[in-house]
Amino acid sequence: MPDFPYPIPRTGIGVDVHAFATTADPQPLWLGGLLWEGEQGLAGHSDGDAAAHAAADALFSAAGVGDLGTHFGTDRPEYAGASGVRLLSEAARIVREAGFEIGNIAVQLVCNRPKFGPRRGESEAALSKAAGAPVSVSATTSDGLGFTGRGEGIAAVATAVVVSIR
Repeated sequence: MPDFPYPIPRTGIGVDVHAFATTADPQPLWLGGLLWEGEQGLAGHSDGDAAAHAAADALFSAAGVGDLGTHFGTDRPEYAGASGVRLLSEAARIVREAGFEIGNIAVQLVCNRPKFGPRRGESEAALSKAAGAPVSVSATTSDGLGFTGRGEGIAAVATAVVVSIR
């Protein structure tokens, strides 16, 4: 990579998808760093927080240091059941250790439920604290199309901006 006289921002994209847990194995719903009481949870190796996972993956992508599976995959039993905010916090630490500072992260949820808007600020605060950088979260539906439209799960897409500090 050529040397530049100034830091060049790098962007990354992260995607995470989780199916809702079955009634035979119910789970609490963790989404955007928050517990959603009374909502059907997501299945996954960790807590299934698609927003936090997509944010972590976007950081890894921007810094070029692997992906969620590389760092927290099913071959890492110490992360079984881990919270999404723990994974995002650890991802931010790894990215900073690799010589980057985090500019911001933006997360887009695709789901029919839970109704996200009333808790947006709370979620942004939780994820921003975990990342040590600004995180914005928005949500949309897929107008009844696909697995999210049928209410089978939740998807999240995130982008992150990092800048090399070395």
